Amino acid sequence: MRRREFLAAGIASAGVGRATWPSGNGYVRSKRIADLAFDSVQPPSRPVPTPQQIAWQDAEVGLFVHFGINSFMDREWGDGTEDPGLFNPTAFDAGQWARAAKAGGFRYMVLTAKHHDGFCLWPTRLTDHSVARSPWRNGEGDVVREFVDAARAEGLGVGLYLSPWDRHEPSYGDSPRYNGFYMAQLTELLTGYGPLIEVWFDGANGEGPNGKRQEYDWPRVHRTVRELQPRALMFSDAGPDIRWIGNELGIAGDPNWCPVDPARVPFPGVSAPGVSEALQHGDPEGTVWRPGEADVSIRPGWFWHAAEDDRVRTADELVELYFLSVGRNANLLLNVPPTKDGVFHATDVARLTEFGRRIRTLFAEDLAAGAQVTRSDRAVELELRRPTTFAIASLAEDIAHGQRIAGYRLQAWTGAAWTTLARGTTIGHRRLARFAPVTASRVRLTAESALDTPRLGSPAVALYATG
Repeated sequence: MRRREFLAAGIASAGVGRATWPSGNGYVRSKRIADLAFDSVQPPSRPVPTPQQIAWQDAEVGLFVHFGINSFMDREWGDGTEDPGLFNPTAFDAGQWARAAKAGGFRYMVLTAKHHDGFCLWPTRLTDHSVARSPWRNGEGDVVREFVDAARAEGLGVGLYLSPWDRHEPSYGDSPRYNGFYMAQLTELLTGYGPLIEVWFDGANGEGPNGKRQEYDWPRVHRTVRELQPRALMFSDAGPDIRWIGNELGIAGDPNWCPVDPARVPFPGVSAPGVSEALQHGDPEGTVWRPGEADVSIRPGWFWHAAEDDRVRTADELVELYFLSVGRNANLLLNVPPTKDGVFHATDVARLTEFGRRIRTLFAEDLAAGAQVTRSDRAVELELRRPTTFAIASLAEDIAHGQRIAGYRLQAWTGAAWTTLARGTTIGHRRLARFAPVTASRVRLTAESALDTPRLGSPAVALYATG
């Protein structure tokens, strides 16, 4: 994956899924939006998600798998001159990857079918820089095939990443020729491995083996995906369906709007003033629905390096990333790189398992279940069955009708007055609020400002203890 440190400087400071397939007040871009009264209604053309986008947002957590010739070269970026004979994962087990993902509570997986070095993990007919020229499986192996079969066996959605930058392909930099080559590779992946839920792109665009840079034909790429995988969502800086969150730290901006102004990030890899802000925060006045995906690696690097075996993120760190991504209305895409043997390292597996256990424990029981609920246009009030102690609230809008809330307040009745527990700007698909434990029998969520009549989720408020 292309590193994007030039955007990381702008990040804002530092959920629970129901997938259908197998704090602050923060930043408000428009002062007018912040000052909207409740009877101020926007025109009816606000963007709404497609059913596929809703299902993807419901999934909430995905696992990224960076694997390839770099895994054998101890590199992050290959240069395209690697010997395919070095690729030989003697204990390869994609089933282990999928089982570890399932244990961690992940709902989908994305594989680097080709990284910037041009080495292909499937036996493509278009280049000899692939697994077909390796000793693995006697040259008859197909990592992509085993990956998609393993993921589907565990009921997980499947995504593939095809790097547009190719440091091996001689036609790279001859834009018409390479665009044809790239489209042919993309077509192989889109037609050979069954239905995909995500096709992952970035804007990596360095020099090829001839020293030239490439002009990518993104409209043609998008048309091809729509034609061959009409239910798949496309990820990149510029979407068109899912946007990069603007850093590789796994942290979403706060606030975080799903609508965006497509003119602010017109193509993948664009570097211009305001791009970082647009990616992190979205745009309350945006014209298209493009939710964010927050990618981060469980290790310092994206590919496996033996020297990083003792630098794997702890379960505490992974849970914190969950709150800073899923809890801020974004999906979390956590990278876990297999070793050169072709399996996840035991430490990584243990951390995924513990992360999954921690999240399941935190959100095992909604303490507001069975509460008497009173709703109005601007608020929902819960009368709990008994005084209850809680420290986490999960808030939700009904995003099928768009994202409307621009300011909210969560309060508890503590016996003498309403006490504010959390206050912020956006909610969207999910907002996780943490606060000091409080005991109460009445809870109220109020939308204090909005772009249109608020449509709260069902449930709009779920309450949890600290585990």
